[in-house]
Amino acid sequence: MGRVDICACGHKLSLHGGPWTGDEFERRLRAAFRRDELLQDKGKLLDFEYDDEDIASLRKQIVPRVIPEEDLKPAEPVNGHHVANGISHDSAEPNGITPNGEAPEQAMGVPMENGDLGSANKHEHTDINGDIDLDVAREPKRIKIEAEDEQEPTATTSTINGDGHAVDQEAGELSDSEQIQEPNAPQQVQEEEDEAPIKKEKPAVIEERQGLIEFRVFTNDGSRDSMILLTGMKNLFQKQLPKMPREYIARLVYDRNHYSMAIVKAPLIVLGGITYRPFNHRKFAEIVFCAITSTEQVKGYGSHLMNHLKDYISENTDVQHFLTYADNYAIGYFKKQGFTKDITLDRSIWMGYIKDYEGGTIMQCTMVPRVKYLEVNSLLQTQRRAVITKIKEVSKSHIIYPGLQDFKNGAKEVDPMTVPGIKESGWDPLMDITPRVPVHGPHYNAMKHIVAELIKDASSWPFLHPVDVEAVTDYYSYIKDPMDLSTLESNVDADVYESLDDFARDCRKIFDNCRLYNGESTPYVKCANKLEKVFKDKLKEWKEA
Repeated sequence: MGRVDICACGHKLSLHGGPWTGDEFERRLRAAFRRDELLQDKGKLLDFEYDDEDIASLRKQIVPRVIPEEDLKPAEPVNGHHVANGISHDSAEPNGITPNGEAPEQAMGVPMENGDLGSANKHEHTDINGDIDLDVAREPKRIKIEAEDEQEPTATTSTINGDGHAVDQEAGELSDSEQIQEPNAPQQVQEEEDEAPIKKEKPAVIEERQGLIEFRVFTNDGSRDSMILLTGMKNLFQKQLPKMPREYIARLVYDRNHYSMAIVKAPLIVLGGITYRPFNHRKFAEIVFCAITSTEQVKGYGSHLMNHLKDYISENTDVQHFLTYADNYAIGYFKKQGFTKDITLDRSIWMGYIKDYEGGTIMQCTMVPRVKYLEVNSLLQTQRRAVITKIKEVSKSHIIYPGLQDFKNGAKEVDPMTVPGIKESGWDPLMDITPRVPVHGPHYNAMKHIVAELIKDASSWPFLHPVDVEAVTDYYSYIKDPMDLSTLESNVDADVYESLDDFARDCRKIFDNCRLYNGESTPYVKCANKLEKVFKDKLKEWKEA
């Protein structure tokens, strides 16, 4: 941070109406662009007196967020140096809002029963908002997928001047690393910490545990609470989706074939929610609307709501899959929630139940049985510890030896074999003398990787092994140069291919032979087309690397 960014009281200028940076600036900028877009659509861009509910809401979002009074009090001197005339005489940064705050979640949209995306007079996508405003989530080329939440260290140690020495040591006492060792004293060996950094809990999780919010599932059953919550959902979607017809939103929300899960705060205030339609007899559900109110963002509500929905659906219905349509700005969010553009659900199951929207990307999420999505973080931590334990059984990489004392005692050189850990690692001086001759060709790793990716793909099952002559008696009458993935893998291991082009030529034989022998509508040709696309993508990646 430059010196001009600090005012005389020691705070950043951003706390006093100065230039905002980081996420806050981007939020306000997107709101301003969105306001101008709406005014342009209404033909009121130059009418500065014009106002309506949507414009007023966006103008409020452009206004800087209120800074607590305690943050505006004069800052204490930093490291004993006072701040004068807006210039700090110490490199330490004063208290205030850090420009690189926690990354906001990706906003996303889901188009509803309408094939025209982005039309002001037609249906619009449903917005699922993580941490940025839903009203401005459609700004082209401004939305980006942010990094995962920062991880907290499992333990922290206070340090002075970056030395890394614990500040709570007794005066004059040396730390363990500073203890004087005798030249021949046995050296201590310590093991590296294997605990994984624990992910910081999102505010949504904390608020639910404290009872500040709850998650409710409801439909139009005529009860008082359900009608209040449904009305709250309707108002939320209508506000967050101003271009979507209000009657259309109301019709779907109140429809008794649709269900809703809402984040509810007392007394029955809806902070966010998802409206979906389950097709239990076909074991899939369509996500229709999803939104978070703009005043309750940056709390992780979007992800936590989706995890709640997955657990509820898995435990209480026969649904195993989610289907939804997303525009280009929504795809990133859905991928983070486990959705994919590779639709494995047979088209005959969902075709006719949800529309194939023009311009939208259909995405699918298949839930893993017996997995509690609300507990997935602790599950991954357990798996990580188990993997590390197994690695330790065959590796010594976790053992850390103390530094050598020989050079401090005047030694000019040290026999490498006397260095702790060298002999145990299996190193030998001859390794640095003997020239290393490559065992395989220069493209071996690329070809091996591509074959492995093809074999594990779901569409590879018809091509894993050579065609059985007894099952298909006339196959070799039509196919004179057969090829399959197991033969391809054997050729790679035997260094048969001198170049990637030779390898690609044999790989294409698999797909060409399949299309030559089978009809276009057969499942074999469909698998060949899918697998060929995977092959082309992987080959392109390696050629560009």
